[in-house]
Parts: sequence; C-alpha cells; structure tokens
Amino acid sequence: MTSIPFFQVDAFAPAPLTGNPAAVMPLDHWLDDALMQSIAAENNLSETAFTVPSDREDADYDLRWFTPASEVDLCGHATIATGHVLVTGRPLRFATRSGILTVTRRDGLLELDLPAAKLTEGREPELCAALGIPDQPVWLAEGCNDAAIVELEDEAAVRALAPDMAILARVPRMAVVTARGSDHAIASRVFVPYLGIDEDPVTGSAHAALVPYWAKTLGRAHFTALQASKRTGVLDCRLEGARVVLGGQCRTVIVGQFQL
Repeated sequence: MTSIPFFQVDAFAPAPLTGNPAAVMPLDHWLDDALMQSIAAENNLSETAFTVPSDREDADYDLRWFTPASEVDLCGHATIATGHVLVTGRPLRFATRSGILTVTRRDGLLELDLPAAKLTEGREPELCAALGIPDQPVWLAEGCNDAAIVELEDEAAVRALAPDMAILARVPRMAVVTARGSDHAIASRVFVPYLGIDEDPVTGSAHAALVPYWAKTLGRAHFTALQASKRTGVLDCRLEGARVVLGGQCRTVIVGQFQL
C-alpha cells in the first residue's frame, strides 16, 4: 500500500468552510496520468494539485492540476493552496503549463503571481442562451481555461443568474459573469460544466482575465473582488504590467494520508 500526503485547503477564504476547497498532494515523483485523474475524481473537488520537486533552475516545484474530469492548463486557487502548504519564508516558484507561477507570503496574505490574460471581443450566442441572457458581446481570454467574460448590469443580476447547466456543458468555455460590486469593486460568478464543475466557488484563473478587464474599466490597478458563490471568496487584486497578483487567505481544513 502506498500513502500520499493529503491536504484540503480552503483558498481565498475569509474563514474556514468558505472560499474554494482544493486538494494538495505533494509527491516524490509523478504518478501515472490516469491514476492522478482517478485520484482527482475520488477527491471530487474542483481541483486536485499534484507537485514534485523540480529539476529546473527557475522553479522549486513542478505543479499540475486536475478537475474530476480533466487536467487543466491553469488553476489559481489550487496554486495558492499549494503555496499555503509548502511555503516557508521565501517565495515558491511553480513550473506549470502556464509558465512559472509564484506564491509569496506578504502582509498577512498569500499572493499568487500569474500572467494577465489577453482579451478580445467576440460573440458566444449559445453561451449567452445557456446563461439565460440576451446575446451580447463577450470578452474572450487567451489561456485561462478559455474564459468568456460577460458583464451584467449589477451585482444583484450576477447573484440571480440561474444557468442551464446541461446546455452550458456543451460550450467549451469557462463562463465568467461579472458586474460592479456593492461591498467590493467587482463581483463575479464562474461556471465550468464542460470540465465537470457546474459552479466554481472562487476562481483564480478567471481573475487573471477579470483583473485586466476591470482595471481598464475602473481606471485603477488595485481593487478587491468578491466571487459571489454560495461559499463566497474575496481576492485582493493588482494589475502589474503583464502580470496579475491575487492575494487572499487560505485555511487548512483536512490533513491526512491518501491510501493506494
């Protein structure tokens, strides 16, 4: 029998049992891809993060992320959760499919540095129909799990949205609905049923697109964001050139051993 360390961490969580739970599983060496996918399905969280010590000079760990259904190119909350588990006194550098991502502890928060998405305007009528809104322009992000940003009139409209998940699952996009916020500068919700996640509680990769989108609209590069899922999460957001820095708190809620 093989034992693997297991941590369940609530990321971007102002309190335990809020934010987005991620499984973090540090490894000595990579397991078979199919086995890691089966472990992620067993965990049944939006993401399971696996790490191994990196052989690269520019990274401390290699990092991969799996939803219950698929490996993904970018996951912010599971990266900051992994940093929470592994960080000591210095920034940690993770080599990923999306380049080098860094997690740093600063001023009582963990900060995740990741690339800002490049946005282009487009149309996604099937996505809008699945969201239950009229067809309108959307902003499509390079990378960021194929995010599509849809701006609504206010936070109340974001909270009231009730997508048709069966239709939305046929659209290979991460649907990001957003508006100006009430208590925070912006509010959002994120739906990714095509990757096995109906509504993601708090989504770092979505904010890699939301931060450049809203920084231009708001006319400022530093603000806070609410992800208005049932669990809720709060992110401190900064746009620094071609990078986005997301700050938040993490809470370890389960520590144990995964038995194989």
